[in-house]
Amino acid sequence: MAKVYVFLANGFEDVEALIPVDVLRRGGVEVVTVSCVEGSRMVETAHRVRIEADALFADCDFSDADLLMLPGGMPGASNLNNHDGVRQALQRQHASGKRVAAICAAPLVLGGLGLLRGKRATCYPGFEQTLEGATYTGDLCTVDGNVTTGEGPAAAFPFAYALLAQLKDEATAQQVAVGMRYAHLMQR
Repeated sequence: MAKVYVFLANGFEDVEALIPVDVLRRGGVEVVTVSCVEGSRMVETAHRVRIEADALFADCDFSDADLLMLPGGMPGASNLNNHDGVRQALQRQHASGKRVAAICAAPLVLGGLGLLRGKRATCYPGFEQTLEGATYTGDLCTVDGNVTTGEGPAAAFPFAYALLAQLKDEATAQQVAVGMRYAHLMQR
């Protein structure tokens, strides 16, 4: 079974974390939400909803990760960018050729680490300059090799289905999209 770690820092965008968690779990992927708040599993979203993460960052070994994912939102993306452990985990993941993903403002973390050099990527409008070395697409979701980026809150579903297709297969992603009544929206 594929395994995903979703990093949660105070100020993350609610739907950019929870929609991918929901879609991936429906698709049979093991997802672990990880608090990046020192000593607390409780994390507060950008809209002041308190979420209890599955694990503390300090208690995790990410060597078994198929994907490390960053939700956006502010100041959540900045808080992730300022977390040395998150940055190191992303560098190790990417260096091993495994998948990383970020949505909205969070691609700034990948850009700052140089993980987007030579890649196509998207982000929330206004953060394009943080995609260091990347070609900005402006798409809802951009997949380039082992890096997936999403534009913003409205892109949370396409982003999540793209991740599920990568971790399982396109048929599973489509089946979950149909079951969640998402697929018919794209046919209008």
